[in-house]
Amino acid sequence: MLTLPERIAFVLLAVVCVAIAARGFYRIYRAITRGEGSIPFHLFARRVVPVSIEILVQKPVMKARPVVSVFHAFVFFAFTFYTLVNIFDLAEGFVGFTTLHRGGLWALYNLIADLISVAGLVGMAALLIRRFGLKPFRFNDNVFLNPHVPEGIPRDSLIVGVFILLHVGSRWLGQAFRIAASGQPDWSQPTASVVSMALAGLSEGALTFGEHATWWLALGLILLFLPYFPYSKHIHLMIAPLNWILRDPEKPLGQLDPPTKNGEGAAHLHELRWFQLLDTYACIMCLRCQDVCPAHNTAQPLSPAALEINKRYFLNEHLGEFAAGTLNPPPLLEMAISKEAVWACTTCGACVDICPTGNRPMVDIVDIRRHLVYAGDELDPNLQDALESLMRQGNSFNKPARRRARWAKKLDFPIKDARKEPVEYLWFVGDFASYDPRMQENTKTVAQLFHQAGLDFGLLYEGERNSGNDVRRVGEEGLFEMLVEHNMKELGKAQFKAIVTTDPHTYNALKNEYRAYGLDVPVYHYTEVLADLIESGRLKVNGRLSNLVATYHDPCYLGRYNRVTEAPRRILRALGVDFREMPRHGVNTFCCGAGGGRIWMDTATGERPSEQRIKEAASLGDDLKYFVVACPKDMAMYSDAVKTAGYEGKIEVVDIAQLVARAVEREAHEQPQPA
Repeated sequence: MLTLPERIAFVLLAVVCVAIAARGFYRIYRAITRGEGSIPFHLFARRVVPVSIEILVQKPVMKARPVVSVFHAFVFFAFTFYTLVNIFDLAEGFVGFTTLHRGGLWALYNLIADLISVAGLVGMAALLIRRFGLKPFRFNDNVFLNPHVPEGIPRDSLIVGVFILLHVGSRWLGQAFRIAASGQPDWSQPTASVVSMALAGLSEGALTFGEHATWWLALGLILLFLPYFPYSKHIHLMIAPLNWILRDPEKPLGQLDPPTKNGEGAAHLHELRWFQLLDTYACIMCLRCQDVCPAHNTAQPLSPAALEINKRYFLNEHLGEFAAGTLNPPPLLEMAISKEAVWACTTCGACVDICPTGNRPMVDIVDIRRHLVYAGDELDPNLQDALESLMRQGNSFNKPARRRARWAKKLDFPIKDARKEPVEYLWFVGDFASYDPRMQENTKTVAQLFHQAGLDFGLLYEGERNSGNDVRRVGEEGLFEMLVEHNMKELGKAQFKAIVTTDPHTYNALKNEYRAYGLDVPVYHYTEVLADLIESGRLKVNGRLSNLVATYHDPCYLGRYNRVTEAPRRILRALGVDFREMPRHGVNTFCCGAGGGRIWMDTATGERPSEQRIKEAASLGDDLKYFVVACPKDMAMYSDAVKTAGYEGKIEVVDIAQLVARAVEREAHEQPQPA
């Protein structure tokens, strides 16, 4: 038990430290509420329990780095349980209550506290060794616009790491002093009892001093840490759960919010939404987002983590002024992210999907792009040409609308016009599949398969326009709405039960973005329809592809955004191919580099994401023949990458529909079966 002067000193220190920390937390709250929009506190009631369970089992953290995540879990469980431990230790210091040598539930409590203390120490030591010994984290040049960040990150990590080691270690050692002073081991605390044997020879005064010193180190350090807590990376312990709780689980990844600031986008920190400022404090600086970023992996000056870290360090340096509204921060392009990095983003969504704290740095980038477009900033010439073509012609190829369905005239059967006669499936083909000569063969093959299976489908013909998915992610909100308005008008003329698409980008827009404009029908990707047609027997496979060695690339907007990963694999299994999975697959796929309008921009120097992906496929074996895709943009990107990466003649990029066509039985006299 503490002496009276010790208790008085602790209470005074607690009052001062809690008051300083409370001011910091209040400033953070004021800073976050400066963002656009209102915080949806109503989500607490239905989200707090399921989110708490997921966090307690470390589900968000376990998405990547399983070994490191285990060590993090050790630290998390220790720090969480230490909330209870600290309460009982306070009671011991102030009223003399002790759990030592007690049975029943107290023995179980002591056992958990003892083992979890060791686990926490081991976990924290391993994480510090990894960060400062192995030094796994590297940043590309020019990702930090704040000169204090490079030295600040390791400093803050070290402060937090040392604090946890001292806090947990002092309490654990303190138990050993108490056990030694009692004169007998407490085997409900096995590791502390072993250490107590080494302390048994100390004098009574030395043991008493050890008890008091470790108590102050364990609990006094918490008080001293509190004023620093709002400014530390450790604040994610509080903000990350809030980030998940306040995130609407029903809102899909592929649905963007309208632009902030009355359609102008975000130029400054306070013009971002409230949750984008909350993201700043949720970031743990683990760099998982950077690891999966295709732009960063190809030496571009973009790091999703650096974007959040730049925002955090700026706020830490100006929190009082920003929270009070007396500071107008510099443009985001000067303090958070460079313009070059903004346009390097492929909007693949990997950073959002992988983040263990629920951050959405990609949304910041789209909002900054919106402002640049709104302000008339100079764009990449190729991008500008594409946008002008989309505005004039409704497609990025600068071709007249009447030529959109010219490929269909080369078929030996007519395709219905869904505006003139009812169909079951409206096929929204998309720009690349309609206009690019390299893709038109695939488009005709899909049409032939649909026809052969007796599928009742039709087109909008010249009425179809680009869906606007990438237009919106480029930041051209006005053009996006123009395209939506046109397409919705044409869709309103047609009679159909469902939509099938060729392009995953179109699939995402129609499924997730068009809902806000009144589209309320099922939307399918053509691989989903083909898989069902094969499994129902309407397309019969003859098994000719059993000796074909292939891998499959999941398009970002199909696999990650919309979780359509099984349908293509069901097809490949049905075809009997020798299928080999790339390390990055499914929802964890790697981007081809075409998304977010990047396919319309000048390609940066250096290795492209598509070239990295082809090399990943080549690592599966020299006998790998086919790189299978299910996206017209992927066909374009990877066909080029095979050549530039040096695999021409070794690996063939093929659309999955072409493989289906090879394997499906079709006699010359056979007629399609009716639906």
